[in-house]
Amino acid sequence: MSDSLSSHRHEDGGAFCVAALYHFARFPRFESFRDELDAVARDNGVKGTLLLAAEGINGTIAGTDAGIENVLAFLRAQPEFAGLVHKESRASKMPFIRMKVRLKKEIVTMGVEGIDPNRIVGTYVEPKDWNALISDPETIVIDTRNDYETAIGIFKNAVDPNTKTFREFPDWVKNNTGLHNKPKIAMYCTGGIRCEKATAFMKEQGFDEVYHLKGGILKYLEDVPEEESLWEGACFVFDERVSVTHGLAEGEHTLCHACRYPLTAKDVTSEKFEEGVSCPHCHDGRTEEDRNRYRERQKQIALARKRGERHIGG
Repeated sequence: MSDSLSSHRHEDGGAFCVAALYHFARFPRFESFRDELDAVARDNGVKGTLLLAAEGINGTIAGTDAGIENVLAFLRAQPEFAGLVHKESRASKMPFIRMKVRLKKEIVTMGVEGIDPNRIVGTYVEPKDWNALISDPETIVIDTRNDYETAIGIFKNAVDPNTKTFREFPDWVKNNTGLHNKPKIAMYCTGGIRCEKATAFMKEQGFDEVYHLKGGILKYLEDVPEEESLWEGACFVFDERVSVTHGLAEGEHTLCHACRYPLTAKDVTSEKFEEGVSCPHCHDGRTEEDRNRYRERQKQIALARKRGERHIGG
């Protein structure tokens, strides 16, 4: 993938460029770097979330083409991030409310000490070669994402661990001895970062042939023609687009602002759906007190819209 934003333009995809990025590197100065990065992003009108930790950087940002290019150039000017690559897509409207640069213990939280993708990691598989690998009967395909993500899309015949958070993944692996029944393990996630740690963990657990999709689902959907694709459904993304499909076109899902679960058109017609208050996935688990609180928040959001403003909780 080219580092130049101009190489993958989606001319009819929307006015805003969305850049998903991560890079593992030894980065002990991450705390002092925070304010400088935040200032560069804001000066360029860029919004989104970037996570900084001693192990590197991770996040998604959006803005004008020039703004995104300037922020990426600034990051690649840092010795630790000279090799940083990104995946880009388009959005018809700004998909983030504000810019956040956060300091973290890990840039993707697995919660297992000593897992270092700079030291050991699985074998990268290019999107063009992914279909052959996951169609091999000697391969077990594992989706490393969480249940609300897999609910709207997954690769054909993939194993879904049904995890609520990535922290549950190591225990799921340890409790599934059947994973040793086939020689090859193929893993994938949204943009590739979770698989960096997941494949490193699998190697540490004694699995030999461990592979992961380079660039994740996003790169696969961008590169592989829909007629050849083994992807079924849409891919959840962590911004206001909610999902993307083949060619990285914006999907049709919306988000329940009570539980953050992606909703289909059918979900929205359910009697358990109330905008900003509940949906079929969370209605029965909420009290009436909860719903009244959400209704008040939704009322404030509606009033802000009438004023032509954007409510911070919307």
